[in-house]
Amino acid sequence: MDTSVSLVIDLIKNSSDDFDLTSNTHQTHLLYLAEQLLELEHIPIEQLKELSRTYKAPLEFKLALKLVESKRYVNSIKTPVSIGVVFAMWGEQNRLQERSKSNPNGEDSLRTKIRQLQWVTAGSLVKWQLFCVDDGCPYDSAHIAKRIANLQTPEESSLVHILQLSTAIPTHTGPLKDLQNVDDSRKGGAIVLGCETALRNGADGVVYTDADNSVHLGQIGLLLKPFIEQNKQVVLGNRKHPDSILVKQEERWGVGIKTLRHMQRMIGAQIFEQGIKDTQAAFKLYGRVVLEKILEKPTVYDFSFDTDWIFAAMELNQPITTTPFAFIDSAAESASIVQGPMTTWYVLLDGLVKAAKARNASYSKEMAEVFVSEIDSHRDLELIIDVLPPELAAATDKDLGNPKIMSPQAVRNWIISAKALHAQQA
Repeated sequence: MDTSVSLVIDLIKNSSDDFDLTSNTHQTHLLYLAEQLLELEHIPIEQLKELSRTYKAPLEFKLALKLVESKRYVNSIKTPVSIGVVFAMWGEQNRLQERSKSNPNGEDSLRTKIRQLQWVTAGSLVKWQLFCVDDGCPYDSAHIAKRIANLQTPEESSLVHILQLSTAIPTHTGPLKDLQNVDDSRKGGAIVLGCETALRNGADGVVYTDADNSVHLGQIGLLLKPFIEQNKQVVLGNRKHPDSILVKQEERWGVGIKTLRHMQRMIGAQIFEQGIKDTQAAFKLYGRVVLEKILEKPTVYDFSFDTDWIFAAMELNQPITTTPFAFIDSAAESASIVQGPMTTWYVLLDGLVKAAKARNASYSKEMAEVFVSEIDSHRDLELIIDVLPPELAAATDKDLGNPKIMSPQAVRNWIISAKALHAQQA
């Protein structure tokens, strides 16, 4: 057996199946493992993947392989490219800071992102800037982020920009002119401000992610490859792809999540019928050309901005591609947990309806009307999240969104019956 192959097998056998997002030791060892694999540059990435499958590689090795694939591409780029990386901060005061006895969910996420971006771009023609945007955080995430950024090296701190939505609004011009107060934004406004600032700072493309460590930014090469090689202006991370790594820490939803996804896929038919199933993945790249157009008139400023932007790209006839990547759920202090899962889902569906109408999309107008007329708030979704309609009991993921499986009228009847039952019990 080839010595290099034997080394890969040894690395697989000595890798861990545990990866803790709050552990700096785990983060450091992952990059060390990736560096060992990068030294084996003569082994094609497909052969490394095959060895990973054959020897049932643990999680850490599979994560490292994503980083190797990404960095190999970044190192091969022949033309200088500038990338802005944007994330929003609301209630991130704990995950931004290191883990401690008093802060058990600390991920040291800002410093970790800086290290990841430095690692993946080192020695390459890719330049990065990081835009961290406080979305009106009641715990002043901006102040915490500034303190952490100022403790980094002068070079690193110069690449980190801490923004506050509260200082950018109200305004009479630009993409934020429809926001009067930070309370009018739920992530979307902060992402808009970050993207607008990144473009102003010369970014050729903007990647947006989440404030936690769920997505290792050493993977940006996976987004850059179709952006540079195929001139794809929209590259969406896809956690549902067979080659993705998806680690869910817990099941957040009841069995009725099928009903919500069925509704979502009918309302967002133009998106989902093109095979885009993971609309909310916090790992996307938008090129300057399309992003400037999208920012001319955003439809929504909440969690549903993802689908608004995808609809907008389609309206602009921009080709969209997806890419597999690694995602480890950081659930402990997720906004969907803090604010309530059905609050998040109500915002997503409500925004989807608004965006579909505004962007002249192809969608189920009947299903949209059912949502608007029957779902007044997250409380109505709570009535159907723990019970599954008989029509969807045997439905597979590919069946969801098909009105032949369960029609909009059948969904309406299901919601009405749930309301009636709740009224009787009350």
